[in-house]
Amino acid sequence: MTTPGEWVLDEAISFCRRHLESMRGELASPLAEQVSRALDIPLPRLPKRLETVRYIVEWWKEVYGDVKLSYARDRLVENYFWTCGVFHEEYSRARMLFAKTFGMLSLMDDTYDVYATLEECHVLNEAIQRWDESAVSTLPEYMKKFYINLLKTFQECEDSLQPDEKYRVSYAKKAFQLSSKYYLDEAKWSSEKYAPSFEEHVEVSVMSSGFPTLAVVLLMGAGDLATREAFEWAIGVPAVVSASGEVARFLNDIASYRKGKNKKDALSSVECYARERGVSGEEAAAAIAGMAENAWRMINRSCMEVGGALLPAARLVVNLTKTLEVIYLGGRDAYTFAGDLRDLVVSLFLNGPAI
Repeated sequence: MTTPGEWVLDEAISFCRRHLESMRGELASPLAEQVSRALDIPLPRLPKRLETVRYIVEWWKEVYGDVKLSYARDRLVENYFWTCGVFHEEYSRARMLFAKTFGMLSLMDDTYDVYATLEECHVLNEAIQRWDESAVSTLPEYMKKFYINLLKTFQECEDSLQPDEKYRVSYAKKAFQLSSKYYLDEAKWSSEKYAPSFEEHVEVSVMSSGFPTLAVVLLMGAGDLATREAFEWAIGVPAVVSASGEVARFLNDIASYRKGKNKKDALSSVECYARERGVSGEEAAAAIAGMAENAWRMINRSCMEVGGALLPAARLVVNLTKTLEVIYLGGRDAYTFAGDLRDLVVSLFLNGPAI
């Protein structure tokens, strides 16, 4: 970043390079790789998209390896693919914050859905509502590192924001805590073999789809468009967010019906509809697909009605929802069965235009 004639910076560059080169063999990953890349190309001269992808992957390897939740999906690539569908040009900071929080939400979702007993789900929810390191001692051993990394991740998000932006993290925490409550509701249904009505199922499962949380999270690093008004709007689950949650829930449940669901999963919307209406699974899936289409129409209408100041935030939510159509194309679930996204991921991140 130096300009001609700045000898003090020239000396600083020489000093830093000499010491970094001498330390190469002593540094641990991921810092070692970052230093190596910086010695090849100084960070300010490196295309931001390249460094962002590398940084996110390094961060996830450390977190996922540390929490050791073998039952949870390792889906950072798919997560980041989704992230790039929301922020496809600028906002590298927003992509990093969103991908990190999305990753932690996915781990929490799998813990509630796949592994934890109902008693453990209650304990985890209580800890998340407290949001304090002192709650670690109340958790089962296998959850402790996840919880510590969750708090650490949100603190890293806050540290990356400007002083006048740090308030944003409190909204993301609140949204994350809300997801935990709805995950717990579904865990109760599964444990108690409870069969909710279709209406009751949709009321809870739209919230547990993760979309109402992600609609808040995506604003954290989104520059000037992320105003307090936008956060208040998003945390209130407006029509565009709830309709997006319906798209997420319905497409996911259709895929679960076709692919088969986890044995611990609560009844899906397809199953509840079929049971309540006395129709076959295929008929129920077709009806649910029609509801997903209607939800898109609600999204369109909501975007027409939202005020101009909130329209940029609403468009981000729509971008988030658009990627659902790719993830669940043709009844697949390319987030759970990630091989279905392989060609798209390779095309987007590896075989795209050379930089």
